[in-house]
Formats: sequence, structure tokens, C-alpha cells
Amino acid sequence: MPADKNIVRRGSGSASNGVDDARLDSSLHPLLKRIFRHREVTDTAQLDHSLSKLLAPDLLKDIDNACALLFDAIKYGRSILIMGDYDTDGATAATVAVLGLRLLGATDVRYLVPNRFDFGYGLSPGIAEVALTMTPDLVVTVDNGISSIEGVLLLREAGVEVLVTDHHLAGAELPAASAIVNPNQPGCEFPSKMLAGVGVMFYVLLALRSTMRDDDWFNSKQINPPNLAQLIDLVALGTVADVVPMDHNNRILVAQGIARIQRGLCRPGISALLEVAGKDHQQISSSDLGFVVAPRLNAAGRLDDISMGIECLLAEDASEAREFAAILNDINAERKQIEGQMQQQAMEVVSKLSGAEDMLYGVCLHNSQWHQGITGLVASRVKDRFHQPTVIFASIKDGKLSGSARSIPGLHIRDLLERISTDCPGLIEKFGGHAMAAGLTISEDKLGQFSSLFEQAVRVHFESNPPANQIYTDGPLEQEFFTREIAEMLRNAAPWGQHFPPPLFDNEFRVIQQKVVGGQHLKMRLATRDRVIEAIAFRQLEPGATPPEFDWIKAVFQLDINEFRGARTLQIIIDYMEPVTALQTH
Repeated sequence: MPADKNIVRRGSGSASNGVDDARLDSSLHPLLKRIFRHREVTDTAQLDHSLSKLLAPDLLKDIDNACALLFDAIKYGRSILIMGDYDTDGATAATVAVLGLRLLGATDVRYLVPNRFDFGYGLSPGIAEVALTMTPDLVVTVDNGISSIEGVLLLREAGVEVLVTDHHLAGAELPAASAIVNPNQPGCEFPSKMLAGVGVMFYVLLALRSTMRDDDWFNSKQINPPNLAQLIDLVALGTVADVVPMDHNNRILVAQGIARIQRGLCRPGISALLEVAGKDHQQISSSDLGFVVAPRLNAAGRLDDISMGIECLLAEDASEAREFAAILNDINAERKQIEGQMQQQAMEVVSKLSGAEDMLYGVCLHNSQWHQGITGLVASRVKDRFHQPTVIFASIKDGKLSGSARSIPGLHIRDLLERISTDCPGLIEKFGGHAMAAGLTISEDKLGQFSSLFEQAVRVHFESNPPANQIYTDGPLEQEFFTREIAEMLRNAAPWGQHFPPPLFDNEFRVIQQKVVGGQHLKMRLATRDRVIEAIAFRQLEPGATPPEFDWIKAVFQLDINEFRGARTLQIIIDYMEPVTALQTH
């Protein structure tokens, strides 16, 4: 079973959570008012997801230079090469760049994505050499480039212009690019720092269209400016997949993209990926983008080449898109199998470690048979189950190890790696990332040294900053709200995501029945005072383990709609549960 958690109710101790909701629409359902209040929504305007409410592109630093580069390339028929990344954000950003530039009149637009096994992440010198063989006039990076100092320099010295579009944090040195568009670069005053890589590229296209319109380009060619909103389904997919914070600007992008998909106006590739997963496009939500579509695209980048995913998204013909989607679905099935084996092996090792007398401080594991493309997924599973920062290493070429690190609230994993690197120069060959996720490369013969230093650094941090394994809820759900209609309302209320989490409730239930499905999941029938509710609790067990028998539980859950053979019924998805012995509400 997952580690015990402390259930914390949002807004506890205050009826309003310190937020005045007087400017919220009085017609809002009272449950929605409560939920939005907990997310510090103070005005109905914050729930307006119309495109007119998007932040203006001209607030992005260097956007004018970026537009000048692209406009010249279009006017003079220059060759543009899009340099992508091997995850869903990178794949959608590359697709948006290719399609958008073609819509705006570019006649020679191609893309190149580094294979993670041969080149690693970003515009490295190795992939820059490959790019030069394609003789581009302009290279445009998407979802990468801000840390590609050597790769950008190599291209510039070869006479190639480089436009960097990225959203990752900048280092001490910026690449010598012809222009850089990144809301997180020094000096950029764009109010939202939360754009995904695909969002940044979409903004560049919006600004480029304005530049071309101001230059009277479209009138001179006797064509209408293209409607770039036709790309926003791709923007929504990449934004959700990259788990960026769902601020108001990102919620607009996602809401508009989901609306297009629900109306059947999305790319054939997205339709095909939903179809192969058995999902009705008319009923999808942001979670379907994150847990249904994105994994099938990511699987290609993890096990093979993300180009297969990009070709699926670029496909104009439905039958061609279905062919790509079927292949991606098969790759994803293989990914699940590999992940399951790696996860089981990792869990067995950590279970023995956590049973030792000393407290566990961080997890650092390596297995020579583990797959490099799956380490991040396994690190996330181990981190979730044991509530410990986790690094999972896989062997790569030349005696090196590639590691994926995942952290828990309260410990910035990239900063921790930087401290280790500073204290022991040469130990970590390269690293990068964010607060909750990072990647690194070390020599295999230094694994023991790194493991020891990692454990020591985690121990020192948590001795002065003890981890709090908390799960936040919106309080108990009233009995009358256990309905399919309320579940539908919550699903459609807003694009939920990082920093704008979907509604979670905590209630006590009597357990009527439970059974194990899929080896790890618990399917349950639960009783409240006046009704019986179907429930599913994912990944509650180690493979083959026997579930504990509970008479009563306190469960933290989401309301959900279960779709099966055309029928739509209410169910709850349990995020966390614990036994209850003394019931105060029954």
C-alpha cells in the first residue's frame, strides 16, 4: 500500500479561505464556488476562457527579432529546420511550428528531433552536425535550446541563423542565438512564466501573423490571414502533457483546445489516438489528454523515435493517422510491459531498504538491464509509493549511466544535484531540470560515490526540513452531490491541472465488496448513508499482494464517469484511503 498521508482540508479554519468570492457569478453552483474559492479564484473573469483574454504576444522579450527572422525566411523562400524534443510537449511544439509556418506561407519547413539514445536532450553539438547536413538557413528550436550553448554556437559559426523558443529556466550563460523567445529568460516581462514549449511556439506564430499583417503581406498576396486557432488542440495537448502550472493563460489555451476536440475539429492524429484508446472525443477532458493521448506519443520517444508521433500529428488523412496511431498504441503496450517489470524490481529492492532499522533518506537504484527511456516513469512510481526523492539509473554507452530524478514537495531536486556537483566537481557530468524532476549523467564507476552523497544530501535537508506527506482535499462531499450530473459539472468546470488541481473530497464509507483487478488495482463497492457507489483505487498493491480487509475506510477521491459499452455511470476514483475504526458521521 502507498505511504500513509496526512489529509488536509483546503480552507480549514476559515469559511472563505481568506478569499472574497463576492465577484463570483451568483449563478455558480455552491459546490463550484467552494472549489474555486479554495483555488483563490476571486472573480468570474478568472473563469473566462475566451481567446480574447490571452496575454499579448508583444510582451515576450525578443519577439520582434524572432518575427523578423521568420518573416524574412518566408519572404525569400529560405529553408527552415525545426529542432524538436522527444516528449509530447516537444512533439506538439514541432508540429505546431511546421503547420503554422506552412499556413503563413513558408515553402521549405522540415523538422529534426534527436533520438535520446544517440544524442540525448536538446540541440547538442552532435545533432547540430546532423542539422548542418540538411543545409538549413534558419534553425528554430522548440521546447529546448536555452541551455544549448555549444550546439547553437556550432550552427552560428557555420553561418546558420538560430531562433531559440523554449520555456525552461535559463542558466548563467545564454546561447549565442539570433533571437531567443522564452518567458523565463532574464529580462522577459511576459506575465505568465508557465507556458509550455508548445505554448511559446504558438505565441511566436501569433506575433508573426501580426507582423505580416502590419506589413500588408496578406493583402499583397491576395490571401486571408490564416486562423491559427486551428492549431490550439495541439497546444492544449502539449500544455497538459508537460504538467506546467495551469494559470489563467494556460487554462484558456487548454479549454479552447478541448472545445475544438469535442466538436470534432482537431487534428486527425489526435482523433486517431483517442479512437485507438476507445475514447469518445465528445466527452474528453484535460485528464484524457494527459493520461490517454500523451502516453502513446511519449512511448515512441521512450522506446524508439518520437518522429512517429510527430508524423501522426502531421497527418492530414484520417486513414494515415489511424495507421500511425495503431503503431503508437502497440509501442505504448510494450512500454507498459517494460515499465511493469522495472517497477516490480525497483519496488522489491526499496521495500527491503525501507524495512531496515534506519530511516530511508532518498532512493538511488541502478540495474544494467533497465531501459533508459523508462527510468523517469519508474522513479515517479517509487517516489509516490515511498514518499522519498528517487533517482533511477540505466546504463548507456561508454560506461555511463543516465539517471532520472523525481522529488517530493519541500526538496528542489535540481538544486540538490547542483549542490552535489559543486561540492564534488566532476562527479556529475551533466544535469538539468526543475524542482520536481531532473536528469543527470554519471560514470558507472562513480555510482557508489553518488549514491552516498545523494543520501547524505537528502538526510541533511530533511533533518532540518522534515517532509510532510500531505494530501489536500476540498472537504467532504455532501450526500446529495453523489450524482452523475455533479460529476459531469465538475469535469467540465475548468481545465484542471498542476496548481489548479481537480476537486478532491474526503468521506467515510462502508466497504461492501472489493476485488483485485489488473494485479495492482482495487475495484470496490462502497456504501454511504443512502446509496451504493462503485469505486476504483489504482496502484494500491504490489503485484501479487493480497489486499487488506477493511470494514470502513476514509477515502480521498474524485467524482468520475465510468464509460463502458455506451453506458455512463457514476464512480469514484480513490487517490488515497485509510481504515477508520470510530465513525462519527454514521
